[in-house]
Amino acid sequence: MSIKENLIKLKEQLPSRVKLIAVSKTNPVESIREAYNAGQRLFGENRVQEIVDKQPQLPADIEWHFIGHLQSNKVKFIAPFVSMIHSIDSMKLLAEVNKEAIRNNRIIDCLLEMYIATEESKFGLDLNEAIALLNSQEYNEMKNIQICGLMGMATFTDNTDVVRKEFKSLRSYFEIIKKNHFNNSNSFNEISMGMSGDYQIAIEEGSSMIRIGTSIFGSRK
Repeated sequence: MSIKENLIKLKEQLPSRVKLIAVSKTNPVESIREAYNAGQRLFGENRVQEIVDKQPQLPADIEWHFIGHLQSNKVKFIAPFVSMIHSIDSMKLLAEVNKEAIRNNRIIDCLLEMYIATEESKFGLDLNEAIALLNSQEYNEMKNIQICGLMGMATFTDNTDVVRKEFKSLRSYFEIIKKNHFNNSNSFNEISMGMSGDYQIAIEEGSSMIRIGTSIFGSRK
């Protein structure tokens, strides 16, 4: 099927509360434009050089989501235009995003990346680290970032019980942090979890954003 047909089929399955991030990494600008012409506006990239190269070639109303591991020294390249950074996994990175947001006269939306998988290759904060960050004076003095929720990546496995358990844990972290830190905030409402292989489980467990690449664009180039 075409990219347009894949998008239509996918969106028909999604509850209205769930946002679809089309993960366009490794795909050419032409493929992104095809998805854009089919009505898609939210795109996710995981490499700074790639998103910086693509952004000026495509329509200005695209919302670019950075979903990969982000090094502090690369923030300055995406700060002028990125809509949301899903992968905040340290105070150092958050401080750099705030600094570059000030420089660009912007408030940048961010998600805290939580470590929920069994794989050591994954990044993220545990619950205590996230709470310590949110309780810190340094965070509370930041005016140019907005924490909008949490992101997590489940273990890459065919065992759906493991995946479901990990998504449940992310949902519970979200509820704890929402209650204790953002109870009066309308901005803290996103749970970014679920990819092509596990998004249906993620939605059942409360995901508000799914990150889908292969099911839209086909196998990675």
